[in-house]
Amino acid sequence: MKNCFLILLSLFSLSLPAQDIYLHCGKLVDTENGEILTQKTIVVSGNKIISILNGYIDSANPKDSIVDLKSNTVMPGLIDLHVHMESEYNPKKYMDKFTDNEADIAFKSVKFARTTLMSGFTTVRDLGGSGVNIALRNAINQGHIVGPRIFTAGKAIATTGGHADPTNGSSKLLMGDPGPEQGVINSADEAKKAVRQRYKNGADNIKITATGGVLSVAKNGQNPQFTLEEVQAICATAKDYGMIIAAHAHGDEGMQRAVIGGVTTIEHGTKMSEQTMDLMMQYGTYLVPTITAGKAVADNAKIKGFYPEIIVPKALEIGPKIQNTFAKAYKHGVKIAFGTDAGVFPHGLNAKEFGYMVEVGMPPMKALQSATTTNATVLGLADELGQLKEGYLADIVATNEDPIENISTLENVVFVMKEGVVYKN
Repeated sequence: MKNCFLILLSLFSLSLPAQDIYLHCGKLVDTENGEILTQKTIVVSGNKIISILNGYIDSANPKDSIVDLKSNTVMPGLIDLHVHMESEYNPKKYMDKFTDNEADIAFKSVKFARTTLMSGFTTVRDLGGSGVNIALRNAINQGHIVGPRIFTAGKAIATTGGHADPTNGSSKLLMGDPGPEQGVINSADEAKKAVRQRYKNGADNIKITATGGVLSVAKNGQNPQFTLEEVQAICATAKDYGMIIAAHAHGDEGMQRAVIGGVTTIEHGTKMSEQTMDLMMQYGTYLVPTITAGKAVADNAKIKGFYPEIIVPKALEIGPKIQNTFAKAYKHGVKIAFGTDAGVFPHGLNAKEFGYMVEVGMPPMKALQSATTTNATVLGLADELGQLKEGYLADIVATNEDPIENISTLENVVFVMKEGVVYKN
């Protein structure tokens, strides 16, 4: 008799409508059309938006919940296309690789992931770490920890001695000769193998270091570091596996090889010429500016001992130029995708990038679209992310003020929902 009762109870429970969430939105950012709408109700069921209604509508089902955002501006979850979830720069960073184990990196990354989500970034693209970032993505997807949706490159691909060669700065005793498995290549064939190894490891996308870098323990921060043939081999192979390709690049020649070779995005783009801007427009390549990182490394370089001495002149030269290059590229017509390089500066400060973009001429709505509709398109998820729209994933954030009137309000997100789950209210 007891078993029959339990069966009937479970059948009755299954017949009840699932709990929905009704969000009463004072203002709503329509990122598709670049408009601000007023007095809307978003209805969320499960992990998706099922409708957007005019006015403040209450549910007839008493089990449904109401979220009062009548005094807030509501928008899609923000997307950052350039972060490093495993680390955060500090004066000890260059010694950490000799002392930290994978478990140490993993525990630190849990904090960084939570901080990123709570700042309103519900989706990020991780552009290089030790490979722990793949496990971090999986742990978030499986609900073990709290964090943004991650699309990760795993370990970035470099050339011997190039930016992202993991043995730069090591003694000869520890240096060895890393190869494609470790993300270091020196030929087109090795380039193909490195991409396939990233795929085997579980990476979602590919990141290459097309030029020298500011923060690597090496003298040149801008020289080209891949041949065109190597870039072409990487891009062709990555596209066979359905992966987009990001290219770190400060110097112009390396940028041009990356664009012609077929990368999806240029990261930083510091010394980009107008010829390269024209090439990017011709090939449909996006610029991910990372202005915040440029400013942070320039500031940190002025602190004695923060970076190894070999890095300081690069940081002082390259860091301050990124914002100006972004302004020129945007006005020239280059497509802009939002990305910050968080991890080079503290996680959670990603939204400072919006202010720096607006400061040099990008309209606030365009800046917001770069972190929503544009980035969703780059990721191939334009029909799931980047908009508040029926059928889209319920990634929703809110601010106290209208970001079109005060862009800095994005630095203080007060409500965060990811896939229908409220993490901050």
